[in-house]
Amino acid sequence: MSIDYKAEIERLKAKLPVTVVGHFYQRDEVFEMADITGDSLELARKCKIDKNPWVVFCGVGFMGQSVKVIAPQKRVLMPKIACCAMARMIDASYFDDSVQYMVERGIPKENILPITYINSDATVKAKVGEMGGLVCTSSNAYKIIEKGLESGKKILFVPDRCLGQNFANSMGLKSCIIGEGECDPKEADVICFNGFCSVHQLFTLDDIEFYRNRYPDILIAVHPECDPAIVEASDFAGSTSQLIEFVAELDPEQKVAVGTEYNLVNRMRPGGNTFVLSSTKPECPTMNETTIEDLYLTLKSIEDGQPINEIVVNEHTIKYANLALERMLAIK
Repeated sequence: MSIDYKAEIERLKAKLPVTVVGHFYQRDEVFEMADITGDSLELARKCKIDKNPWVVFCGVGFMGQSVKVIAPQKRVLMPKIACCAMARMIDASYFDDSVQYMVERGIPKENILPITYINSDATVKAKVGEMGGLVCTSSNAYKIIEKGLESGKKILFVPDRCLGQNFANSMGLKSCIIGEGECDPKEADVICFNGFCSVHQLFTLDDIEFYRNRYPDILIAVHPECDPAIVEASDFAGSTSQLIEFVAELDPEQKVAVGTEYNLVNRMRPGGNTFVLSSTKPECPTMNETTIEDLYLTLKSIEDGQPINEIVVNEHTIKYANLALERMLAIK
């Protein structure tokens, strides 16, 4: 006998003190079942003030961790603890190596201000917090870097080199990438770890040229996780939420090609005039691991008293990762 997953999920949500959370990049069948939707930090904030003690988070691992860090009293489960490829590129030891790289090239540790993109493991956020650093998102990175520079310290930006470079470029700052060419921290304002988003690396200048040739008046809008050359050639660059707002405010007849994850672009303006800026399908493999069956089984595990895939973060990590997050939230 087959299970009507949608009906069962609705039954369990009505019965249990649980909130289902879905990131914008989730597949449609999962996204449609969520009580709260948004980007990573927005979701963590909403979970913190939500009344239910249980959270089932449909996304990737660092997002579930962020909820646990911001609201440690919550029980946080994930249908799949999928790991963001970018977040996997850096851990606590790689972070320490990056700090040591700068120290060995003449920058005292006390003169380094680390900033980590929210797309990072809680242990990295904790390392950043212990050094007096901050977390940032793609929507507030400009503001966070600008505030950080007021300290007079060198910015160590992890893990996304593209985000660090793009915001440095937009501010007229000099950046370099550890492990790529000659990266002299004394000659740069923002020193970037060599991480990246594999999905946002798919967009090319050829894609932009194709759409501009086909539709001369088209607009190109991309995420700042794209390569700096792509951002430079585009009409607009912004975070997930900013891209949604930008497209929503366009005249319905205005054509736009968007360089970000497929599931999000596909929902933006049903009916046409919105295109995916890629010759291939830019679908995040880890975000798409979660299925409606996984969501059902996770909710059922709460009903059965045997919760699965619970996010656990130790007290030390919660303390210092939360410090880094709170420093960000304090900047208006």
